[in-house]
Amino acid sequence: MNAEEIAAGRARWQARYDTARKRDADFTTLSGTAVDPVYGPPPGADVPGFERIGWPGEYPYTRGLYPTGYRGRTWTIRQFAGFGSAQQTNERYKMILGAGGGGLSVAFDMPTLMGRDSDDSQSLGEVGHCGVAIDSATDMDVLFDGIDLSAVTTSMTISGPAVPIFCMYLVAAERQGADLSTLDGTLQTDIFKEYIAQKEWLFDPEPHLRLIGDLMEYCAHQIPRYKPLSVSGYHIREAGSTAAQELAYTLADGFGYVELGLSRGLDVNKFAPGLSFFFDAHLDFFEEIAKFRAARRIWARWLRDVYGATDERALWLRFHTQTAGVSLTAQQPVNNVVRTAVEALAAVLGGTNSLHTNALDETLALPTDESAEIALRTQQVLMDEIGVTNVADPLGGSWYVEALTDRIEAEAEEIFARITAMGSDGTITSGILRGIEDGWFTGQIAEAAFTYQQALEKGLKHVVGVTRHTSTVTRPLEILRISHEVELEQREVLSARRAGRDKAAVDAALARMVAAARSDENMIPAMLDAARAEATLGEICDALRAEWGVYHEPARF
Repeated sequence: MNAEEIAAGRARWQARYDTARKRDADFTTLSGTAVDPVYGPPPGADVPGFERIGWPGEYPYTRGLYPTGYRGRTWTIRQFAGFGSAQQTNERYKMILGAGGGGLSVAFDMPTLMGRDSDDSQSLGEVGHCGVAIDSATDMDVLFDGIDLSAVTTSMTISGPAVPIFCMYLVAAERQGADLSTLDGTLQTDIFKEYIAQKEWLFDPEPHLRLIGDLMEYCAHQIPRYKPLSVSGYHIREAGSTAAQELAYTLADGFGYVELGLSRGLDVNKFAPGLSFFFDAHLDFFEEIAKFRAARRIWARWLRDVYGATDERALWLRFHTQTAGVSLTAQQPVNNVVRTAVEALAAVLGGTNSLHTNALDETLALPTDESAEIALRTQQVLMDEIGVTNVADPLGGSWYVEALTDRIEAEAEEIFARITAMGSDGTITSGILRGIEDGWFTGQIAEAAFTYQQALEKGLKHVVGVTRHTSTVTRPLEILRISHEVELEQREVLSARRAGRDKAAVDAALARMVAAARSDENMIPAMLDAARAEATLGEICDALRAEWGVYHEPARF
């Protein structure tokens, strides 16, 4: 790009920056030196390829979605939390919000993630242990008691039974008196990554995609601010993928959901802004920053050039980040505070829109109040003390970061071509489904994880406190333990709730939902009625299991 084009780009950025809203804050260094909101090539310089870098708030969005960067708005502090009963988790949410958290992110226990009630035989010993137990809409009432759902953005990390859980959330909001059309938040719903990495599915892919399509339609027409899909790379990375694989598989899944929306006749300019993303922030500091920058650039180009989006918001890749749980160690767990801070800083320098920081004890148990507060304070130190919010994309133009960004983008494009070639009709969706069926994704991730483990065992990679510097003066941590009483109480409450409801109304609502499943009718209204009647999560999912069957992963050797 020549000097004149670069100067014109800077002028466009300046005009947008001047008219954008900025925070009332001090944008100087610790020494009191004023800093510019963005930096770029010196006047008169020719920079070949600068169009791939550009300016904040301008296509291809390598440097961020907004001309102001974090001067306009900082990232949302969205701490992931959930354990035990809805009442216990409600108390933790109030602590997080009271301590400065900006949004909620719900962690569900394993029975809930698998669409099972707490008194299901397969739930034994798991209730409340890795998240909160939610059996019906009344549990949602308790979970958000005293928290105005119309004023707080709420993210829910669940995919297999995401749609019935979402319906229960809507019923809880109704009971609070909220205008549902104004709700704002994110539902994960990403079933592709379940088959690729996490393996928390209920049905075959096609019925899940039917539900997701219905949800996309419903939200587009009824709850326009709510994001019905958070396409997740986090679990792909935690399973052992490389950074480029995480990026490519995640964006490919996102393209698949774009194709789903288009197949429903939805306008890409209207539904694409409702798609968001969820990435891992791992330990390789610069590689992670490059991954986030490449993600925005790829998404914008594909949405414009492949799927025909013309609205700027449809080209924006908005993403949440969580620091890498897989990087935490049980040995010398206090070191995890350092790991988490570095990973969080990479996410911020990569331009994340919201962030969760893991607690130091999460490799051992669910976080205690103290460790959860340390995780929250880690974000607040980054936001308020180190000047990282003063300048948009401060590493933009770094030879190293730009080279890494280009390399990861190129690797991702090679993977997209491979996925497309696996399909039968030239779509990304067809390739994804074939890759799931053939075990291609899981095989690629397993190979990447094996390669890293070999490097670790050969001493080429290191983990402090595990493979070197293993002596320590630290003492074992006091960890949070979930009492068996939680499960017993949840089962008793559920039993009483079933006894006190109108069973005929439940059965009728479930029958209407199954009838909708057998037709082309959107299933969300019928499922909402079932949730209003206090049908349980297990009852809703079992009715659909009876209709659609259960997915079993093929054995592979």
